[in-house]
Amino acid sequence: MNTKRQYRTYTKEFKDEAIGLITEQGYTVPQAADALGVSSNLLYTWKQKAEELETSTVSPDEKAELLALRKEVKQLRVEKEILKKASAFFAREMK
Repeated sequence: MNTKRQYRTYTKEFKDEAIGLITEQGYTVPQAADALGVSSNLLYTWKQKAEELETSTVSPDEKAELLALRKEVKQLRVEKEILKKASAFFAREMK
């Protein structure tokens, strides 16, 4: 009787509306949770993640730079692996 637990998933719109009940309409978290049929802990988690996103916004220039740097790091790692393999190959050939 090993059955996997099915977790319920919620859309982004549903989460945004749930957070809106708390922030815009003045509901408390337990009231909003009861009205929506979700647990209070889940609603607290959604609210905390939304607040973190608001405070940690990155400008478009910073985002573009971050993407470019990540791409460069990925390329450098690939090159490093190639050099490792080449040095190992030549070390075996020298013996």
